[in-house]
Amino acid sequence: MITLMYITNKPEVALIAERSNVDRVFLDMEYIGKAERQSGMDTAQCAHTIEDIKNIRKVITKSELLVRCNSIYSGSEEEINNIIDAGADVIMLPYFKTVDEVAFFIKTVAGRAKVCLLVETPQAVEQIDEILALDGIDEAHIGINDLSIGYRKKFLFEVLVDGTVEYLCKKCKEKKLRYGFGGIASLGRGKLTSDYVIMEHYRLGSTMAILSRSFCNTEKMHDLSAINAVFTNGVKAIREYEDYCREHTELWESNKKQTAEVIHSIVAEM
Repeated sequence: MITLMYITNKPEVALIAERSNVDRVFLDMEYIGKAERQSGMDTAQCAHTIEDIKNIRKVITKSELLVRCNSIYSGSEEEINNIIDAGADVIMLPYFKTVDEVAFFIKTVAGRAKVCLLVETPQAVEQIDEILALDGIDEAHIGINDLSIGYRKKFLFEVLVDGTVEYLCKKCKEKKLRYGFGGIASLGRGKLTSDYVIMEHYRLGSTMAILSRSFCNTEKMHDLSAINAVFTNGVKAIREYEDYCREHTELWESNKKQTAEVIHSIVAEM
């Protein structure tokens, strides 16, 4: 099954996610340079804190706690140590461009948490063999938002059909690393509906995905019973569709073709 992740710093929402069998609660401390490079895009700018990590750590018992730190800067060592001390199970490095940045990150984490690389720059793609040759990497996630910016794409899912995501998945698979990409909305929703995307996860051997903000936008929804219903029904529907994807491998290639057609159609209308 795909490891599903949901971004929130609200303990009550984290508990609902955990009880709905979301595998990871995701806290996002990245803020350095993010607003500038994603300007004009409908992306979340979270800037969660160390206190948020501590608060979420107190309430979840089954789901893992993943924290995205900032890209490497002068205060990275202190930030990484604080994140781990606050209780992160997995720590994600975003927006790296060099082998040295990844090596520094692995050395600083020092086995105290799982190391997850967020591959989201063209420079990282170009050096992926050297990067993945480093010891101490547990998993990789392919960040299609920033990759689409880096490659000057109009639509974030273009990197799914231009060979970029498939290339990176292949590289991770060769190294026997867990890997995933992008986010998914509720079944049947999204500009590119999640049905196409989930089957692509299975075709590519991806085992991780973020539940997108559109899956459940708790900035707009405040009733906990309504949020609980969205999670319960939404995760159940995704899991059932995953069963369908596994049982119908003969559809994977035709889904790839249909996904490309839909994406090209979306881009043509932009």
